Amino acid sequence: MTTATPDQLIVTIDGPAGSGKSTLARRLAARLGLDFLDTGAMYRAVAAKAIERGIDIAEEPYYVVELARNCPLRFDWQTDPPRLYARGSDVTDRLRDSDVAGLVSDVAAIGAVRSVLVENQRRIGVEHPRLVTEGRDQGSIVFPHAAVKFYLDASPAVRATRRAEQLREMGKPVQLQNIRQNIIERDRKDSSRPDGPLICPDDAIRIDTSDMTLDAVLDLLEQNVRVKVGTRV
Repeated sequence: MTTATPDQLIVTIDGPAGSGKSTLARRLAARLGLDFLDTGAMYRAVAAKAIERGIDIAEEPYYVVELARNCPLRFDWQTDPPRLYARGSDVTDRLRDSDVAGLVSDVAAIGAVRSVLVENQRRIGVEHPRLVTEGRDQGSIVFPHAAVKFYLDASPAVRATRRAEQLREMGKPVQLQNIRQNIIERDRKDSSRPDGPLICPDDAIRIDTSDMTLDAVLDLLEQNVRVKVGTRV
């Protein structure tokens, strides 16, 4: 378990797929003048590269581990949101494709892969000490001493609708029922895995966003951060 450094101001946002974490974390970071880290993108990048190489994630997890260890991931912090490069190749636009979404929980369930990416995330937290980071285990495992922790949730139906809208905006095909089933299955896998499961940290502020607008949630997040850290932002 790591301890916070004096210059760190880490805000974590955890929650299940489609709860709005990425959009809210990015917008919250912009409001507070902090950097933004999408850790789910890192797992998706490994999944995308595994697909590209024809690796059977279920049958050949050891190859996925080697891939994670030998596939440098780099965010371009000059873009908003930061674009992600894997082995020097921009994979950002690949990460929301349905085949990647269908396999990312299997990749995230591999303990050795999580160890590699958690180490990378903590390194990013040192290099970018003023950070809003979102994922499944940010407040519970990666940054247990974060200054402020949030856990966002919403019903599967609401989350599926939001994800469908996000995909439409990206020009990707949408099948709402398939998205909903995928979300439910990801919830099951993410919550039951032995390493870094999806949980709400005891000291996190839990928010059900089902009946809230994005701006209302954003205002609530910002208010809580400013109350807890005061003049540090």
